[in-house]
Amino acid sequence: MTDRRRINGPAGGTVPPVFANPLTSSNLPTRSRAAADLQKIFLKTGLTPSASGSAYLEIEQPSASPGEDALFNLFQSSLKLTCTVHGPRPLPRSTPFTSNVLLSTHVKFAPFATRERRGYLRDTSERDLAVHLETALRGIIVGDRWPKSGVEIIVTILEGEEDHCWPGDSNNSDDTLQISAASGMMSILSGCITVASAAIVNAGLDSVDLVTGGVAAIVRKTSVPAGSGHDPHVILDPKFSEHREVLASCVIGYIQSRDEITELWMKGGTPSSPEASSDERNGITLLIDGAVQAATAARHVLVEAIKESVEYKTLQMKPIS
Repeated sequence: MTDRRRINGPAGGTVPPVFANPLTSSNLPTRSRAAADLQKIFLKTGLTPSASGSAYLEIEQPSASPGEDALFNLFQSSLKLTCTVHGPRPLPRSTPFTSNVLLSTHVKFAPFATRERRGYLRDTSERDLAVHLETALRGIIVGDRWPKSGVEIIVTILEGEEDHCWPGDSNNSDDTLQISAASGMMSILSGCITVASAAIVNAGLDSVDLVTGGVAAIVRKTSVPAGSGHDPHVILDPKFSEHREVLASCVIGYIQSRDEITELWMKGGTPSSPEASSDERNGITLLIDGAVQAATAARHVLVEAIKESVEYKTLQMKPIS
């Protein structure tokens, strides 16, 4: 007869848990790409039938190099965004007359997007991203085509890039941590601009051209002493968790056909770079030029995704013989 008050152990054998070694300065993930190489982007349009236009963007998760711990991917995050466009639709009668379309943007982190669980109400960082996104998109939409109408653009961040490698690097200075805190938001804003541009085209809204986001940063090499002249250098499309010290970062919204910048957000100090001559360009110009190169490269992915969507719609419109 068994004792009903006793909690019996499992019938089979058990194995004690084995915990992964914590990340230290010797096994932190580092950038394996060249300074001008970009991360691979996946972009797809037309995934939300109920919306006027929609798009999905994902950046490939970096793989561990042969010399790194295979578990380091657990401490990094990728970027996954969805965007839906609703409208243009008429505004309420109580709204004052406007000759241009009323554009409203909303950026929201999913509760599971980051390691620290997000709330359901929008915070200040999400509102700030929405303002930057609206500024970037307002330069491409032809607003006078829809008087007294509204267009709503909603970007949901399913997974957002972290500012530093978890559980963090305590060796960085306070100034570097403050710069890195905003740098992660810059990568997210760059993806928001690109995915929103794809969703706008998918919705059939009249626009002057495509706008894409690009990010560049000035980082310091850890293997070179801080006082060396050739230490700071510009990198394109940075993943900020792979760098120990970020001196400055910049994100732009770029229209290639007009060579026009619709959005510019810069953080940190930009020391003069030895890559440029003393009388030609300084660190700020190099940083902006790097962001323009990254935005131009992202445009190729955006164009191919739009072409694929147009070809799919054309096949659906053909009558079946």
